[in-house]
Amino acid sequence: MSNNISLEIKNLTGFLKSWYNEIVVISFATLFMILHYHHQIENFWISSFVYFGVLPILTIVIFLRKNPLDFGLRIGNYRVWIPYVLIFLAIAVPVLYLSSDMSSVQGYYRSHRNFDLLTYALQMGVYMLGWEFLFRGFMLFGLKDKFKKGSIIIQMIPFVLLHFGKPKIETISTIFTGILWGYICYRGKSFWPAYIMHMVVNVSNKAFITIL
Repeated sequence: MSNNISLEIKNLTGFLKSWYNEIVVISFATLFMILHYHHQIENFWISSFVYFGVLPILTIVIFLRKNPLDFGLRIGNYRVWIPYVLIFLAIAVPVLYLSSDMSSVQGYYRSHRNFDLLTYALQMGVYMLGWEFLFRGFMLFGLKDKFKKGSIIIQMIPFVLLHFGKPKIETISTIFTGILWGYICYRGKSFWPAYIMHMVVNVSNKAFITIL
């Protein structure tokens, strides 16, 4: 009996050691999403920046003992990712304009009073730094050593789940954008292309719905 217990403990510790990085990345990413949902700091954009940006960077330094720049914070191979970004936005922005009259989109995003697009864009700029780093930085590059391109698919799943409650068409589209943006960031070795695309998509969508 004691031999069986010793063997199981050995198997467990072996598993924890060999999968330490992946356990840290997935567990802490999940924890930060839970904390962001239940314990929002100040407001949505500061909360996202702290939980999805600052805390993952601290996790990289303290628990993974790696350089945060290796998690997509560098510009990366911009010759690879810039064409992808331009092509995506050339397609996405007109689609956003055409879909802005949909009742489900209007009902969720339309602001009726004192809307300032510049203030909104600045808030989104901070918000998206955290949001995009969690998925296309911390998770994507934190899991790629073990899972290779499979990390693209893994980071897409929580990205889609966090869109639950938003318009159905948007939530469904995040399956596609989650994989595409993950692929572009993986190939471009940077989270910045996803940040740029998400920012333009978000601010353009809000402008089409609220102003036009």
